Amino acid sequence: MFTEDLTATIQLNVTTALNEDIRDGDLTAQLIPADRTALARIISRQQAVLCGSSWFEACFLHTDPDCRIVWSAKDGDLLKPNQEICQIEGNARAMLTAERTALNFLQTLSGTATLTRSYVEAVSGINVKIMDTRKTLPGLRIAQKYAVQTGGGQNQRIGLFDGILIKENHISAAGGIRQAMDLARSAAPQGMSIQIEVETLEQLEEALEANAELILLDNFSMMNLRRAVSLTGKRAVLEASGNINLEKVILVAETGVNRISIGSLTKDVKAADLSMRFE
Repeated sequence: MFTEDLTATIQLNVTTALNEDIRDGDLTAQLIPADRTALARIISRQQAVLCGSSWFEACFLHTDPDCRIVWSAKDGDLLKPNQEICQIEGNARAMLTAERTALNFLQTLSGTATLTRSYVEAVSGINVKIMDTRKTLPGLRIAQKYAVQTGGGQNQRIGLFDGILIKENHISAAGGIRQAMDLARSAAPQGMSIQIEVETLEQLEEALEANAELILLDNFSMMNLRRAVSLTGKRAVLEASGNINLEKVILVAETGVNRISIGSLTKDVKAADLSMRFE
């Protein structure tokens, strides 16, 4: 399961998003009597994997600490079209103020979880992991990585601080693959992951000679992915990346790589179609 403590992240995300929307007050909500209460339902308009319920709840509790939310589904559940997800009861003004921000979180994170589930199911039965990347929406890194795990995918490093990925420009600046690997090993705390990106089979051989244990194969053809797997054997973990979509992912998985990283899981987000209806 997701190991990051989400409490502080959720509060920061929600406070920032609500401040962005409300500022000095919700002018439209003033059309509603201040003491009016309401009941609302959240409905899924499509098949989707639910994700983001804690962010959703925090939005409503921020505007009305006394509101009551009853869930009929939980994060990770596969929703059906027209399925009721939850009911919300509380102050009508506060509910209307929180509605858009709460749905933004729930729709965005459910969209990420849904897409991730599609990739995971596409390679079901093959011994390969679907991984995320750092190509996330600014400010929502932790939230989206949580959504990837909710959809059945796996997380890589959270950021630049908890793992090393040596890319083309690092290699060039360091003077070569072996030099970059040596510098990374001397700089990395004990136990920290060190991954190096290669673009050719020749670079792969250099990385293996430098005893790299985790190698990213960037934009390799299917033929070269198979050659890379054969060349590497069990000497390193191989990860394929670069322009991999749902149509290609099964072919990439069948080459025998250990991992496949998909930037579009968090970069090209299509929000799930969810709506809120007042009774």
